[in-house]
Amino acid sequence: MHSIKSTYLGELRCENIHIKSQNKIHTDAPTDNNGKGEAFSPTDLVCASLCSCMMTIMGIRAQKNDIVLEDLEADVTKVMASNPRKISKIKIDFRLGKTNATEEQIQMLKEAALTCPVALSLNPEIKQDVSFAF
Repeated sequence: MHSIKSTYLGELRCENIHIKSQNKIHTDAPTDNNGKGEAFSPTDLVCASLCSCMMTIMGIRAQKNDIVLEDLEADVTKVMASNPRKISKIKIDFRLGKTNATEEQIQMLKEAALTCPVALSLNPEIKQDVSFAF
């Protein structure tokens, strides 16, 4: 059974519906690739997926170990290559406001993030530049 229904809306825009929840994500081509840049581009979603997966896996580990992850945030930067056009680097800078994690637990959280399913699924040619300020 499929989990997403995608529809091309025209003018380089798509709508993606998550079947179970009916949540919608719209994509638009970026301005540097003939689009209007009025929504996430598909490559933006790849970068957001990597960051969200890392946060989710850290959250799972934190729950299992009674670790507080208060105000966990990240800045995500996508770097594109031009020939061929593809993502060449994803830079993610994590910040954590408050935690009760020990140094050993912090290392566990970092390792969990770096080995999340999306990180392991991306082409190895895409540089994953990840920093942790916690």
